[in-house]
Amino acid sequence: MSAFRSAVITFPGSNCDRDMSDAIEKVSGTTPLRLWHGDVDLPDGLDFIALPGGFSYGDYLRSGAMAARSPIMDAVVNAAGRGVPVLGVCNGFQVLTESGLLPGALMRNAAIRFVCRDALLTVENTRSLFTSRYADRQRISIPVAHHDGNYFADEQTLDRLEGEGRIAFRYNDNVNGSVRSIAGVLNQAGNVLGMMPHPERAIEAAHGGQDGRVLFESVISSLIEA
Repeated sequence: MSAFRSAVITFPGSNCDRDMSDAIEKVSGTTPLRLWHGDVDLPDGLDFIALPGGFSYGDYLRSGAMAARSPIMDAVVNAAGRGVPVLGVCNGFQVLTESGLLPGALMRNAAIRFVCRDALLTVENTRSLFTSRYADRQRISIPVAHHDGNYFADEQTLDRLEGEGRIAFRYNDNVNGSVRSIAGVLNQAGNVLGMMPHPERAIEAAHGGQDGRVLFESVISSLIEA
């Protein structure tokens, strides 16, 4: 593989796009392209796409609903269909569910208040390109900061996610009421991951821990080795 090419997409109201870009650059050694939601096309040859956290369009209608209908999202959906890895964090996870790339929905936190703290997670699947460098059932600490992170899906969908190994992370202490303590899910092909915790905020010891860095190392090494 030639130089790693990634992109971070910014929507009106995104506030973690710079954090995401910095994390990718520090781990990969290459600077991500910064794309605007109003762009129609993605650059050719992208290896990785990230949808960052924030409050796109002020969370009007539903969190992520308006951003999912931004011009750039048709290209993101098509790229995901071709196998390009896509990571959606927090608001990015909400956008992925609203765009149909991932099942389920993110609802208001069970306690009806914003949650901002470190969350303990268990890595449920180490076979994905996003999690291959974690140990099986490893416990990690990743910050959360959200008001609408309560993951919900119907029982049939949940059983399918469980059976297909598509639950990437679970909360040890369910911070938002998510059904079955789900913190992150994969699409069927395994190249799209949505998660509410922020791995880009846990890549340096000076920031409190490096458990999130392993996720970026996993996906980048998987692509380079491929």
